[in-house]
Amino acid sequence: QVQLVESGGGLVQPGGSLRLSCAASGSSFRLYTMGWYRQAPGRLRELVATITSGGSTNYGDSVKGRFTISRDNAKNTVYLQMNSLKFEDTAVYYCNTPSSYFSWGQGTQVTVSS
Repeated sequence: QVQLVESGGGLVQPGGSLRLSCAASGSSFRLYTMGWYRQAPGRLRELVATITSGGSTNYGDSVKGRFTISRDNAKNTVYLQMNSLKFEDTAVYYCNTPSSYFSWGQGTQVTVSS
């Protein structure tokens, strides 16, 4: 069973950048399409970016052009580079497959505030 550990969140000013990491245990990780989700207070969890095992990416309209998802299968890690951050990007960020196949990790808090 793959376990997911997210890290890299923090407090950042609008316009700033952060890089999130999602470390996965288990050798099967590289076979799965992975995604980054976020959940803001009082809102449903939303999928913001996905990357296939071969590296093809897709983004939600709210983050397109600002966020970049990538992966290093040798390190069992998925990344989310977040640039030009906005107040509305404030949320807890999680990684998982698009079908939420794995158990959820604890997430990492991103707070965009001046």
